[in-house]
Amino acid sequence: MKIEIAASILSADFGHLVEQVQKAANAGVDRIHVDVMDGHFVPNLTIGPLVLEAVREVASQARLPLDVHLMIEQPERLIPEFAAAGADYLTVHVETCPHLHRTIQMIRELGMKPGVTLNPATSLISLEEILGDVDQVLIMSVNPGFGGQKYIPESTARITRLRQMLDERGLDQVAIEVDGGIKAENIAQVVAAGANVLVVGSGIFNQQASIAENVAALRQGIASQV
Repeated sequence: MKIEIAASILSADFGHLVEQVQKAANAGVDRIHVDVMDGHFVPNLTIGPLVLEAVREVASQARLPLDVHLMIEQPERLIPEFAAAGADYLTVHVETCPHLHRTIQMIRELGMKPGVTLNPATSLISLEEILGDVDQVLIMSVNPGFGGQKYIPESTARITRLRQMLDERGLDQVAIEVDGGIKAENIAQVVAAGANVLVVGSGIFNQQASIAENVAALRQGIASQV
C-alpha cells in the first residue's frame, strides 16, 4: 500500500489555518488530519465540525481527504455532523464505544470510511472482532490529548503485531495509521514496522523550517524504507 503522510492541523497556526493547510497541500501531503477532543475523554478541548468545514474547500481543491479522529465520549452523537461537514475518514476509539459494530456501521452508512483507534495501553485483542469491518486502525503512539509529545518506543512492536494480525486474516487492505511523536528521525522505523499512514503535526507545522522542507524530510525518511 502507498505510504501516506497525514498533516495534523492540531499543531498548525489557527490564526492562519486555511493558509497552513494550503501550504501542506502544496508540499505534497496525502491527507489532512483533524483531531477532535471533548475535554472529557482526553484532557483538552479542540475543534468541531465548523473548523472542518473551514478547511474542506482547500482540501477538496487539492483532492486531499479529510481524516477525522474523534477523541470524544459518545461519538455517535456527533457522527452525522462530521459527515455533513465533509469528513472522508472517521475514526473512533475502542475505549468510548460500547456498541462498536453499530458505531462503525453508522459511519459507513453516512458515506465515510470507518476506523478504530487504540490508546497506548489498550490491548490489540480488543480489535479482533472488528478488523474485518474497518478501513483503518489508528495506533496512538502517545497518550492522546496534546500535540508535540514524544513517541512511545513500545508502539513500534504494537504496529508490527497489528500488521501480523491483519496479514493472518487476509486484511492487507486495512490501513495502519499511527499518530504521535512522528518526526523525520523516526518515521523510517514506523514504516518498517508496518504502518502506512503517518500522522504528523509538529513535525510539519513548526518554525524550525518551512512546511515544504519538513514534508520533504519526512518523504526522505520514508524513502529509506520503501
